[in-house]
Amino acid sequence: MLSNGYILILIWVGVLALLTVLAPEWIYRTELVNGERVRRVTPLFAVVAVAPLVVWAGYRGNIGDTVTYIQAYGDMPSSFGRIRSYIAGVNKDQGFYFVSAVIKCIIGNRQAVYFIIVAVIQCFLLFKIYRKYSTSFAVSFFLFIASTDYISWIFNGMRQFVAVTITVACFPWILEKKYVKAIILILIASLFHQSALLVIPFVFIVQGKAWNAKTLVFIAAVVVAVLFADRFTDILDTMLAETQYQNVVSDWESWQDDGTNILRVLVYSVPAILSLIGIKYIRQEDDPIINICTNMSIASAGLYVISMFTSGIFIGRLPIYFSLYGYILLPWLIKNMFTKRSAQLIYSTMIVAYIGFYMYSVYTMGMI
Repeated sequence: MLSNGYILILIWVGVLALLTVLAPEWIYRTELVNGERVRRVTPLFAVVAVAPLVVWAGYRGNIGDTVTYIQAYGDMPSSFGRIRSYIAGVNKDQGFYFVSAVIKCIIGNRQAVYFIIVAVIQCFLLFKIYRKYSTSFAVSFFLFIASTDYISWIFNGMRQFVAVTITVACFPWILEKKYVKAIILILIASLFHQSALLVIPFVFIVQGKAWNAKTLVFIAAVVVAVLFADRFTDILDTMLAETQYQNVVSDWESWQDDGTNILRVLVYSVPAILSLIGIKYIRQEDDPIINICTNMSIASAGLYVISMFTSGIFIGRLPIYFSLYGYILLPWLIKNMFTKRSAQLIYSTMIVAYIGFYMYSVYTMGMI
């Protein structure tokens, strides 16, 4: 099932895209988003689209960290009375293990159901944002699949991705500059994975126009970090000394982690690069949604560049907090930068390129 699943999920995305073309009257409805009336897919269509991904999450086999999660789930208590003592023995990210223990007390030792429940939470938080803010839900869904994010995060880095999707759920508050609400939710996300705290300064950095002075300062900081990578790792080691990540630098050095693959860095930097090329279109529209998604994509690209020269295992896991916004940005850029005929050509090129990257990634992971 798993080997065929990697191909079937792409076919499923193709079916969804075909439905949006052949039966738009059943797929779309008009909604009010950020003060404008726009066309969006219905909630029912979004649920149907994501359902196979959620089910597959429960029966994914032993991909990545799945065995570790199964073992951790097996060690969790089966009765509510034992949760308190269990959590007292957990050293980090207690929020994730507390919620997981509660789920186990309700459903028992059914691991597949547990994985499905976690996937439902992740997908609900993420795709609710895509449905509301993306000009093309189908394209955003395709990019999430073809980038292999669903493998890397729903099937693998499950604990961190719960935190990631909670921070993504803050997007409406970030957009409306309701900083207190956003920060409180990010703090809750940090209980599931402490790395979520990284998002707090970016709540402020991404505000304003795309490619503004704050983002340029961030880019300058990235350049400095790359040029002085050894010094950067020393500073990072000091900063993490009193946290759960205190062994990060020594670990990646002992594991001879040589950084994120340059191809992955390039692929994830596409939204930021294209936004620079099409900056005049972004400035003309001055859409707050796209401004923030652009600046988030810049943050993602910058962190990926740093990870290329430091650690793919550790630093390379941080851009996911920002790269997901690129899947809102990219379809908007294609729609607004190009004529209808040119956009069709760009979409065709994008689909071929991303499928190529997908097949390469799945193959190198040893899954086909």
